[in-house]
Amino acid sequence: MHPVRKQRLILVLVVVAVSSVVSALVLYATREFGDYAYSISKIVSGDIDKTKSIRAGGCVVPGSVIRATDRLFTTFQITDGMANLKVTYDGLLPDLFAEEEAAVITGRLDDGGTLVASKVMAKHDETYTPKEVSDNLEEANVPSRDCKGITYD
Repeated sequence: MHPVRKQRLILVLVVVAVSSVVSALVLYATREFGDYAYSISKIVSGDIDKTKSIRAGGCVVPGSVIRATDRLFTTFQITDGMANLKVTYDGLLPDLFAEEEAAVITGRLDDGGTLVASKVMAKHDETYTPKEVSDNLEEANVPSRDCKGITYD
């Protein structure tokens, strides 16, 4: 083999090996920080890993929002039309957060099955429903892609 070709081959092999190692290290380092989207029914049934951060989309159940008077702590429930999930959040809620509106919650489950939220995102206009919410509503056979089509128990 010609020495120039041999050098090029070695260079290409080194670049491929280094980029493979870097990619593997990045994937390994970031796997812990991924949020996995689940339906509320699946979360309530207990079919998920409680050690990972999860994302759940649903509609805020009317009458379930309880706000603390001395701090920014809020407890509420979200539903996909089939099951309700209790959520706690210690922080400032978005302005558009309201009962019977879509919300996407990111957080971790505690031992009691309550979702302890680290982030709460609310629906931002009348025509948009977050992907997680619309997918969960379709899965639950709710006639509307909006929270107004849900019958709350």
